[in-house]
Amino acid sequence: MLEDKILVSFKGKNVLVTGGTGLIGRQVVSILCDAGACVRIVSLDNFKVDEKAEHLVGDLSNLDYCKEVTKGADFVFHLAGVQGTVATSVSKMASHFVPTLMVNTNVLEAARVNKAQKLVFSSSIGAYADAEFLTEGNAKLDTIPMSFAGWAKRMTELQIYSYKMQYDLHNYSAVRLGAIYGPGDNFDKETAMVIPALISRIYDKENPLVVWGDGSAVRDFMYSTDAAEGLLRALHFGTDGEMVNIASGAGTSIRDVVAALGSFLDFKYEFDSTKPSGEPRRVMDISKARKLLGFEPSVDLQAGLRKTWEWFSAHPEDHKKKQNYFEDGFAGKNGR
Repeated sequence: MLEDKILVSFKGKNVLVTGGTGLIGRQVVSILCDAGACVRIVSLDNFKVDEKAEHLVGDLSNLDYCKEVTKGADFVFHLAGVQGTVATSVSKMASHFVPTLMVNTNVLEAARVNKAQKLVFSSSIGAYADAEFLTEGNAKLDTIPMSFAGWAKRMTELQIYSYKMQYDLHNYSAVRLGAIYGPGDNFDKETAMVIPALISRIYDKENPLVVWGDGSAVRDFMYSTDAAEGLLRALHFGTDGEMVNIASGAGTSIRDVVAALGSFLDFKYEFDSTKPSGEPRRVMDISKARKLLGFEPSVDLQAGLRKTWEWFSAHPEDHKKKQNYFEDGFAGKNGR
């Protein structure tokens, strides 16, 4: 829960949220609007998530456009990205990597040129080298990210570092996020991550629900409102241009996720151990976020899954309104 002193600091501020129609972005937007901020959303998705915010449909791979939309912004939450599964980010590597680099570079440079006071960039667990326990102290420039897509996130973190070193700019922060789920997620069964994919398949009454692997893989799952509050804390308190983890800090197996869903939903399931389970364990250390930002996730797995299920059941077609970057292309598709 965010303290009043944090919420008050956003009142009357001009805040740009790129990707504000996404999983985390819509939660950030909701909190900011309720706090009395003047919020502008820029996204390729042509729908509204909050009537109190200004919604713009535009191409952030265009530097001139980025300079236009960041003009007058006090704060910037750069959450826009090209979403996809591990498989699509490999099979369509350039379609994922190139626009991600372009968008990230342009948004940050435009914010710097227009003298935004503070900026937070949503990086990813994928920027880390592969390990079971991921802590900021082990993040080295010469390590290879766990996935190719992680390089784009790593490059943007380096851009923030370069601003700090050359321009003495300390108010830009990078937040490495764990596995986020919640309302507004991508529930397309073919491209969704594990939790939204399971929920979508249960909703469609797949019987039995076949879960890849033996269920032993452990991941760091966090509900989207907790992620949003972590990002707001990072912008409010700042990280002195450094990177910080925002996650649950706890490991949960896929088997435990399925069991938690089964505690309030009636479905049959089975694990297919002939299919890959993925890396055995990935959990993020959040001790730095606790100390520096006062961050503490508050939504437990079962409560988060129930909230996500209830939202999806009421909005089963919502994810179909989103731009499919891989199929539809990116730059210039929706104009400005």
